Amino acid sequence: MISPGTQSTRTTPPFRYDIVGSFLRPEGLKIARTRYAEGEITAAELREIEDIEIAKLLVQQKELGLKAVTDGEFRRSWWHLDFFFGIQGTQKITLGQPGTAKDQVNRAESFKISGKIAFGEHPMVKDFTRLQELAGGMLTKMTIPSPALFHFVQDYNGNEVYTDTKALYEDIIAVYRTAIQAFYDAGCRYLQLDDTTWGTLCSGRHRAHLRSRGTDPDQLAKDYVRLINESIAERPADMTIALHVCRGNLRSTWFAAGGYGPVAEELFANARVDAFFLEYDNERSGDFEPLRFIRDQFVVLGLVTTKHGGLENKEQLKVRIAEAAQYVDLNQLCLSTQCGFASSEEGNILTEEEQWDKLRLVIETADEVWVSSSGENDLSN
Repeated sequence: MISPGTQSTRTTPPFRYDIVGSFLRPEGLKIARTRYAEGEITAAELREIEDIEIAKLLVQQKELGLKAVTDGEFRRSWWHLDFFFGIQGTQKITLGQPGTAKDQVNRAESFKISGKIAFGEHPMVKDFTRLQELAGGMLTKMTIPSPALFHFVQDYNGNEVYTDTKALYEDIIAVYRTAIQAFYDAGCRYLQLDDTTWGTLCSGRHRAHLRSRGTDPDQLAKDYVRLINESIAERPADMTIALHVCRGNLRSTWFAAGGYGPVAEELFANARVDAFFLEYDNERSGDFEPLRFIRDQFVVLGLVTTKHGGLENKEQLKVRIAEAAQYVDLNQLCLSTQCGFASSEEGNILTEEEQWDKLRLVIETADEVWVSSSGENDLSN
């Protein structure tokens, strides 16, 4: 039995019900992006259409009752590459062979380092500023890929610029410290670092592959915790930074499986982020036992899948929250979907109506668990 919480609602992020960030792109936006790619409309015309669609999305989020809103990543093609492309000293590349994600062909795009990296006039800072204007005073959340992922991806693609690993780490840290301050100066108080690296390090198959390349996955985990910690070390005190651990979310597919056990002690005990957004939508993510290493951070349980439109059972969600509360105090837990709904512009395989039904389920469940008319959480019954 779980005793009633001493803190049922939250006024600062993460919230009892929260979102990862991306939303399905509306058809009008998809058409506009295609027309822009084919030279039929200008960048300014595309941006105007993006503004219109983002404004509509913000209204929907507000009407739903979300405490923090995003632009749905509507200006991006990828959840991560668009940010990497905007860093000075990187260049977009086409991979030699089309990649696959669970047997579905992926656009074979990535990036590589082509010069000394730096964070300059990044377009996403402007995007966030515009989001703030459109949101009209609502708390806005910014999502960017993590510094660990930057290093992980560039390592696979080859790097002829940095021969000294220490120098590369130092420059990645400098890039992210500058980026964090730039978003803060633009008004960001809620920043999420998205990271598939940790999902990879949870996977036995991927860990074996890393060892075959001469990389110790346990040492890599230590290095990446330090990289994240040093990258966020100078963040302002009133800025919340969360880390979202993902195992792949391209068009409802995934690329890694395995519980958090292999990385739990290093990541949960040592990473100095304020919150972890963790996938727990099915057996692919393992059980809750690794959460015993959580210290004073919040854990946002991603119990509701975005891979398909079928709705989870609300009472079963409450059971799973109670199971997690055996390892982390209920007051440190929150609820969200397992990932966003469109990690790339193609989006996952569900409808917009199903997308919103998922979020309603998250909100209703969280309200019943952490808030009730008697002031007690619904798990104490």
